[in-house]
Amino acid sequence: MNSLSFLLALLFSMVASASSTPGPLHIPITRRSDGVRDMDFYYAAATHLRRKYDYDYGNRSHRRAAGVSNVGIVNQRRDSSYYGTVSIGTPPQTFNVALDTGSSDLWVMSSTCQNCDSALPLFDPSNSISFETAGEEQAIRYALGGAFGRIANDTVTMGGFTINSQTFLLADRVEEDHQLVSGVMGLAFNNIAKTRAMPFWQALALGRQLAKPEMGFWLTRFIDNPQASSNEPGGAFTLGGTNSTLFQGEIDFINIRTLPHWRSNSFWMLSMSSITVQGKPVSITSGQSALSIIDTGATAIGGPRDDVSAIWNAVPGSLPIANAPGYWAFPCATNVFISLSFGGETWPINPVDINLGRLGSSSPLCLGAIFDLSLGKDIVTGSRPGWVIGDTFLKNVYSVFRMTPPSVGFAQLSAAAISSVTAPPSAGPTVEESARLGWGSQIREWLKQLQQWYKPASGDVSLGYNRLLFSALWYKSTSSAL
Repeated sequence: MNSLSFLLALLFSMVASASSTPGPLHIPITRRSDGVRDMDFYYAAATHLRRKYDYDYGNRSHRRAAGVSNVGIVNQRRDSSYYGTVSIGTPPQTFNVALDTGSSDLWVMSSTCQNCDSALPLFDPSNSISFETAGEEQAIRYALGGAFGRIANDTVTMGGFTINSQTFLLADRVEEDHQLVSGVMGLAFNNIAKTRAMPFWQALALGRQLAKPEMGFWLTRFIDNPQASSNEPGGAFTLGGTNSTLFQGEIDFINIRTLPHWRSNSFWMLSMSSITVQGKPVSITSGQSALSIIDTGATAIGGPRDDVSAIWNAVPGSLPIANAPGYWAFPCATNVFISLSFGGETWPINPVDINLGRLGSSSPLCLGAIFDLSLGKDIVTGSRPGWVIGDTFLKNVYSVFRMTPPSVGFAQLSAAAISSVTAPPSAGPTVEESARLGWGSQIREWLKQLQQWYKPASGDVSLGYNRLLFSALWYKSTSSAL
């Protein structure tokens, strides 16, 4: 039988069998149309596939040579807070996030957020092909409000560094006005993370993506510039090292401290060793009351009651504000010179940073930037550090947060850094004059509405003041962890 005859016989046999045997089910396949597929989409799809099968990317983080990245940051509302830019998802979605060494969680607002500002960028998980959610609900609470949502995982990038499966909170509800930012980038240690995640910076360091396991901050000053806009250049956030053009001399590193009941690192915490006011030392408490969280996410400085009283009692004419216990006022004509030491060098604070503005347009008194943090704490005595050192101090130094060995370092600002933040001369804004931009207006509003907002049902006024004082600092509530 020739080949042609064989093929014809085979064909007839197949047709005959088809009439008696059920054939396969053929399902039409159609191409799904979800909009335009551009180059970004296909590049993202290829990237996702490489990560899925560990081509070029490794298990968690994008493999790249260890490096250093200088991330530009923004000064929001005249030194109220400082934020940077982070990208999440594939393709990336970009957000402004407050940079916060006083907490450890990354969170951003979700596109399904019930009460978020729709004018802000909100993360849409449906637009990210690398998004994964654990579905677990979690809350990250701050002194006044917080973020509430679901724990999720996705690709996170900042300053050219990437973690492929970074855990974060996708907030469906927030209870605070975050103005111009879509979330917070926590930069403390994983032990206090409410999401139980490894913080972004720590994952980079452990993944050996950073040239050095450290972060550097230079923060600008606009509190004394009445012409400042709501967003001004904020300085520099350096991942993986330091920026030698922004400081001079040696960096004075001091090993961080841990709370007595902790065996590992939690906060970037030092011990306050001495304070001078108007050139003279004041007496301060020691032990756990001297423990000080170094917190870029805090605007001002809070400390133990006796120590804060000692500071202001050393300033002639200062007095406590009657309707806002814990806060002090001082004569606006007085330049208050305060220096802090944490066991090494002594670091002076520019007097303009101590002055948060006049109490009123005709008042001779100004609001001080150091207040009683301990007043009204409804917590067990001794379970928290005594001090939170915020941007009032940190604007005056170049600060470095180092993982190995765990330490915080300060250095004198360079001439280039100082000259770039020099503001036009100013007699000092009143709190009312700061209403358009300055955070001092928030303090004024708190003072005015203190009785209405924070009067507790129990009648114990100190418990209500606790929230006010913490919220002025953006102090992180980690009572469940401490």
